[in-house]
Amino acid sequence: MNGIPESMIEFRVEDMTCDHCADVITRAVTAVDEDASVEVDLARHIVRVESEMAAEDISEAISEAGYTPVMAPQSAY
Repeated sequence: MNGIPESMIEFRVEDMTCDHCADVITRAVTAVDEDASVEVDLARHIVRVESEMAAEDISEAISEAGYTPVMAPQSAY
């Protein structure tokens, strides 16, 4: 085990460029799963989400907020 929860999903979001972007993405994710934990690494354009929801649903929420998430392969952890 590598210490990353299995329910942790990582996205690369190249068009997330500022704190406002990070806030919008965080709100979009928590709007579809209020129990989600969202971590943002703005410098690396990484969004990590711990959620029981499907990765596709989280990705769709980020997309609907106006951003382009690319799910990182599990081996990227």
